[in-house]
Amino acid sequence: MPFSTELVAFVLLGVAWILWRLTRNFILRSPLDNIPGPASASWVKGNLGQLYDRHGWEWLDNLGNNYSKVVKLRGLFGHHMLYVFDPLALHHILVKDAEEVYESTEWSLQTTQITVGPGLTGVHGLRHRKQRKMLNPVFSAKHLRSMTTLFYSVVHRFSNGIGAEVGENTTTVDIMEWFSRAALELIAQGGLGISMDSLGDPTPNPLADSIKMLIPSITDLGELQFFLPYVNYLGPSWFKQLLARLAPSQVIQRLRKGIADIVAESKKIIAEKKAGLKAGDSKIVHEFTEKKDIMSILLQANMAASEADRLPEDELVAQVSVFILGGTDTTSNALTAMMNTLAQRPDIQDKLRAEILEAQAQFGEDIPYDDLIALPYMDACIRENLRMYSPASFIAREAKKDFVLPVSEPVVALDGTVMREIPIPKGTTLYIGIRSSNIDKRIWGEDALEFKPERWLSQLPSTLTEARIPGIYSNLMTFNAGGRSCIGFKFSQLEMKVVLNIILGKFKVSMAKQAENIVWNNAGVRHPTMKDNVIPTFPVNLQRIQA
Repeated sequence: MPFSTELVAFVLLGVAWILWRLTRNFILRSPLDNIPGPASASWVKGNLGQLYDRHGWEWLDNLGNNYSKVVKLRGLFGHHMLYVFDPLALHHILVKDAEEVYESTEWSLQTTQITVGPGLTGVHGLRHRKQRKMLNPVFSAKHLRSMTTLFYSVVHRFSNGIGAEVGENTTTVDIMEWFSRAALELIAQGGLGISMDSLGDPTPNPLADSIKMLIPSITDLGELQFFLPYVNYLGPSWFKQLLARLAPSQVIQRLRKGIADIVAESKKIIAEKKAGLKAGDSKIVHEFTEKKDIMSILLQANMAASEADRLPEDELVAQVSVFILGGTDTTSNALTAMMNTLAQRPDIQDKLRAEILEAQAQFGEDIPYDDLIALPYMDACIRENLRMYSPASFIAREAKKDFVLPVSEPVVALDGTVMREIPIPKGTTLYIGIRSSNIDKRIWGEDALEFKPERWLSQLPSTLTEARIPGIYSNLMTFNAGGRSCIGFKFSQLEMKVVLNIILGKFKVSMAKQAENIVWNNAGVRHPTMKDNVIPTFPVNLQRIQA
């Protein structure tokens, strides 16, 4: 056979293979075809464009309201997906069968590695367990109790900075900007043993701004975000960085800058810690020996570990990046959502403030850890805020082998069959419906869509307690479940309680006129912007409380 004929045959074979990969999900039958779900919106994107639509709240809530608790979706080129918020199914996906069957999706892991590197959220299996084991001590209740004084010192600086902007009159401030800066400084001081922001004036913090823009930039990529993982296959790092610099896109340039800023800061922190230890810097040596922060724990554990267990440099850098990003973005947005509610509901704000001022009269302005944690109405408000406005609406997992998924509520198939188990083919993507679980009227009751802190101060409905939702926090899926649950959720709660204690003790919050144009975006982290703008912001009116 002539060479040219062989070449043509090879090319045709390659084209045929590609066409088969692109069309096989539409040709082959799947056991998931019998499960009800919305029609695919696109041959190429399936339902992904709707699922990841920044304004797609109504579509997302319709999944929870109009179908069973296991819903069929389509992904790229007809890829089979399920949207799941059945409690028993969640337990199997995230806890019981997580290690054997259900991993974080390759899309999620690769996207995380592109943005912050192979840190805790960007690896799985043994690497993930090893990293988590090293970090667990810094998030223990004992360690957090010892951090309370430090948290208060940061929040007092934060409060004074806001106070300087507010003055004696009612003033409109961008509370999202302030919360981003405060959350960054809290993770810097409490987690990394350094200071990144004096919080002394309204001047924006460049790193806080880069962090604040990272998730919106990914969201702003639109459909291109689904192809982010393939960037890792484009060759060595220098070549990928060159392509990113040359890309004629403002969104890509904004994303590239955000990633570069976070990674550069992480490398700087590690280098300074190591240099300080080598030079015998007394402050750094003390932090290191006392293990007061994540960085000290990481470095000490790494030095003590065997060669096989030691984290390589890129994982150390990624770990710092993960905590800078995760510790800043989610907490600042959760606090902003709380301010939004308090501004709209002065009755809740007044009741919460009364509890705070009563406790301050008894314990002093800096309410001690145990007494702060025990404030019932504050705790109820935070739980309700995290229930109604979870930072992430969903997360994704992928089945690495054929399996069977049990459900607590039977699924009525399209042919009328009642399914008590769902056959899961290898490669199926399963979206965990965090928001749908948190606001499910069948579990929480008819008032599930109401912001009602009082629900936490009385006996919870039996439909909720009997559902056995596997989330690690208060019957909620907000912080996930199992071995990949949020390691810093207690850290975040303490931050929020310290901030609310000091801010609500000094200021009244009300809605600003500009807030009429605010929309909350459905994204990797829920965030507010002015209409279709991509810059996170939330203006509120603050007024000093007269002593």
